[in-house]
Amino acid sequence: MTSLLQQADAAVEINKLQVNKKWYPKFHIAAQTGWINDPNGLVWFDGWYHAFYQFHPYSTHWGPMHWGHVRSKDLVHWEPLPVALAPEGPEDKDGCFSGSAVVDGDTLALIYTGHKFAGDSREDDALYQVQCMARSKDGITFERKGIIIDTPPGLHHFRDPKVWREGDSWYMVVGARVGDCGQVRLYRSDDLYQWQDEGILAQSEPGMGYMWECPDFFKLGDKYVLMFSPQGIEANGYHHRNLFQSGYLIGDWAPGQPFVHNNDFKEMDHGHDFYAPQSLQSPDGRRIVLGWLNMWESAMPEQQDGWSGLLTVPREITLGENNKLLSKPVPELAALRTRHCHHGITELASEKKEIPFECDAFELQLAWDTAASTAEKYGISPVQGLSIYIDNQAKRLFLERAYPEFNMEGERSIPLPDSDILSLQIFIDRSSVEIFVNEGEACLSSRIYPAEEQKEIIVFAHHGRALLTRFEYWDIQ
Repeated sequence: MTSLLQQADAAVEINKLQVNKKWYPKFHIAAQTGWINDPNGLVWFDGWYHAFYQFHPYSTHWGPMHWGHVRSKDLVHWEPLPVALAPEGPEDKDGCFSGSAVVDGDTLALIYTGHKFAGDSREDDALYQVQCMARSKDGITFERKGIIIDTPPGLHHFRDPKVWREGDSWYMVVGARVGDCGQVRLYRSDDLYQWQDEGILAQSEPGMGYMWECPDFFKLGDKYVLMFSPQGIEANGYHHRNLFQSGYLIGDWAPGQPFVHNNDFKEMDHGHDFYAPQSLQSPDGRRIVLGWLNMWESAMPEQQDGWSGLLTVPREITLGENNKLLSKPVPELAALRTRHCHHGITELASEKKEIPFECDAFELQLAWDTAASTAEKYGISPVQGLSIYIDNQAKRLFLERAYPEFNMEGERSIPLPDSDILSLQIFIDRSSVEIFVNEGEACLSSRIYPAEEQKEIIVFAHHGRALLTRFEYWDIQ
């Protein structure tokens, strides 16, 4: 009898031949075919970075979740591997949901949520989510070990375990929902098999969401960061504009002690498409994060092309002033640069300039002198349908996309930083844009769907002058 894992791998081999690569990324992690969402199991093991992801190999829509798998030596070039997990046990018959990976001696352990229904799948009372484990010596084929934490009494939404080592113990955080209250629950173990309930690490105040998904908990400097994706926060002005959010709380913690924080939730990314970030610690001690570069219930036009979804570029996060997370693309990405162009434009005076450039994957770096720029609006359009500009009256940086054929129109924005120079590092990869502001002070990530390859980069200034102090770009292959 063919296993579900074998069936999934066979489906990938067949379906990947039908994928239209028009919008398929050149340097982001994406499935060879089918649907992808949350990154899972980010880990360094046996000389490789491993990244897993929520995966449905049989269609371009969400379905019974599998774990897709890629690995890399350098965080840049990713090798696709066989499907790691399929929903083939009684504990996860309706899906292998999100989770994490840890190195236990010479073994790679995946800890994930088994998702199953007992009755009508439309009813929460029929939902059961348990935490499971699978283990591997080679990092490619995994032996299932079954349930390691059962559903707590009275809970139904109980998912997305993140496991780490602290001193002589293993710890796990799990997202949960109790009524309309989102929670992160904490567990401790000596061996990864037997777990002790350590209570609630953090939970939502009114207005802070009914479910806290994909928690991650780690130390940066002398502080602890709780990173999670709350569902159910209402939009407020420029804030929380997406269906669901992703962000963090910062505070103090020690084993056996409460997590003390000021309940000041901050968003990690201000674009249209960013969810479920997860982290790993690199061999040199950096904290690296990847997220899902999509958003639930948004249009995903690539579904018509045989694939759906991708992950962000790897980002190094550090702790800046006032306990703010800074997020920068890892320097390894510079290895992808090929042809370099340095343009001499330094000033625009109520005009538009078109720079001939034909490429669908590139890195762009520019810096505006905002103190000396008087234009009401000035910025850049690097590809068709995308505009990245400063509104001098609102004192904000905007990312605007306009793809009316897909019902994808609108803006996301951040306040202009206090500094006189606004530096932008922008990555375009066919159907995505990621903007990093002032060496990691902010980032904005969105999906884009150019109808055709634009033949130029357009820079513009409306009603006044705008000054550029830097303008260069590289092809990415």
